[in-house]
Amino acid sequence: MTMTREQAVWFADVFGRLVSNVERVVFGKTHVVKLAFATLLSEGHLLLEDSPGTGKTSLARAMAQTVQGTSSRIQFTPDLLPGDVTGMSIYDQKQGVFEFHRGPIFASIVLADEINRASPKTQSALLEVMEEGRVTIDGVTHGVGRPFMVVATQNPIEQAGTYRLPEAQLDRFMMKASLGYPDRSSTIAILEGAATRTHDSTIPAVVTSANIVEMADLARTVHVGHAVLDYVADIVDATRGAVEVRLGASVRGAVALVRTSKTWAAAQGRHFVTPDDVKTLAENVLAHRLVLDPEAEFDGVTAASVIGQILLETPPPTDRAQSV
Repeated sequence: MTMTREQAVWFADVFGRLVSNVERVVFGKTHVVKLAFATLLSEGHLLLEDSPGTGKTSLARAMAQTVQGTSSRIQFTPDLLPGDVTGMSIYDQKQGVFEFHRGPIFASIVLADEINRASPKTQSALLEVMEEGRVTIDGVTHGVGRPFMVVATQNPIEQAGTYRLPEAQLDRFMMKASLGYPDRSSTIAILEGAATRTHDSTIPAVVTSANIVEMADLARTVHVGHAVLDYVADIVDATRGAVEVRLGASVRGAVALVRTSKTWAAAQGRHFVTPDDVKTLAENVLAHRLVLDPEAEFDGVTAASVIGQILLETPPPTDRAQSV
């Protein structure tokens, strides 16, 4: 089944209301908020990398409040253990059995704050649940349900006491984004509300978690022409052949680009994907998956600049071809 025009219009309307609700707390960052909800509705995970005090935590909290589901926050520290994230089996002396106690990962939206401060062992506890939506403890599998999204934050400036995220974990984040500092008008709006502490700000829910699951299922039915799929494949192949890149985008990255492009198209009120959808999302979906050559990094080359150059050099399909 393919999404209809009427369904696309409905999807875009609800998507717009989700974004507008979060913007009551996060000012002047419309595009990043849209990226965050596109990730949620594509059933992926988001990595927010930015300087302290730019609103990373506020965005994750506002998203959790907008969706009428469960939410949790995990403050990652060097002494955090895997069981503190996933939960653990505790022996019940009265019953004489081990009883599983769920950890904070069992929530609709999980804020993993300063994720790079936890040890690699603890970070690896997220690999299974981020990929498969389930946790295996003592040989028993526990599903986390739908919707499920990890919003992780990390500070790229302060590196003392941090552990670099491994490529396997970075690859499980559907998108990576940065909020950046607000513009002048947004800064003034924030200062006007300075009397209210950030964690005291609450916004009403717009949709239920069941609505989010419905929208996610609907986004999967957006049409993608073969020419657009070829275009995505060309972009991914180009990342692997670029001289500045030691490790290009994975197949998981290509799938993520298609899935997010479907959601982005529906958010614009369309039931089909265009090359512009792919261009809009390519950097956020693919850049963090690239491993650059050390010499290229020394010369100031960034993953974002590599993706930008690839988009310039890769011709998109024509209007007629993209609809096939």
